[in-house]
Amino acid sequence: MTRTHSLGEFEQIALLSILRLSDTAYGVSIRAEIADHTERNVAPGALYTTLGRLEDKGFVTSRLGDPTPERGGRAKRYYQVSKSGLKAVKRAQNAYQNLLTGLELLQGASNV
Repeated sequence: MTRTHSLGEFEQIALLSILRLSDTAYGVSIRAEIADHTERNVAPGALYTTLGRLEDKGFVTSRLGDPTPERGGRAKRYYQVSKSGLKAVKRAQNAYQNLLTGLELLQGASNV
């Protein structure tokens, strides 16, 4: 039997941010995307730990870009969601939607 990895809330947020950023998803841009859309200020260490865990699970892949003078000759590490990562985030989001179905939780909840 194949093991299915579950996703935590922050892992889902990271995956969705990478999907939104497409080819420009690297640490700083992912943190900014998360901050812009969730109003969460994420510590770099927390993000990189999560990205490493997602890579270990096979949900993201990473590659090094070209070194840049602005970064002192260091390269950025870019992230991309894998097919299994896309399936996992879809599965998690579907589960949330199924749980919300029939609840009046979100009706008129603009102040939440």
